[in-house]
Amino acid sequence: VRESMTKTDEVLVEPRDASWFEVEAGQLFRITSVDGPQVGDLNLWNKDNIREKFYSSKTRQLHATHLSRGDRMWSSFPYLRPMATITHDTLEWYGWDQDGAGVHDVIGSRCDPYTNAVLRGVQYDQC
Repeated sequence: VRESMTKTDEVLVEPRDASWFEVEAGQLFRITSVDGPQVGDLNLWNKDNIREKFYSSKTRQLHATHLSRGDRMWSSFPYLRPMATITHDTLEWYGWDQDGAGVHDVIGSRCDPYTNAVLRGVQYDQC
């Protein structure tokens, strides 16, 4: 399938920035880190019903804390449908490190510079 694909668009997102793009049912999209190790938060919405969105907690419950090839990203209630499926994972080789960490996690909230300021009174942008 991958050999017969045609690239239709490219979106470059600078560090500490955001963007969006539309993906129709059945289409594939690729996320690539172009400048070293980075955190890339992914949010998904149904373009025809923005109340249906990616539900990371339910995805974690149905699959695991760290996603990889074959895992689906599920939508919120009352819909609870797969919104995306991971078909290829170039970081599969990483596995688990000595601290028990992996990649593609769905355990935490999205990256933002405000949480530490609220919790600790410190400005620290870890994104």
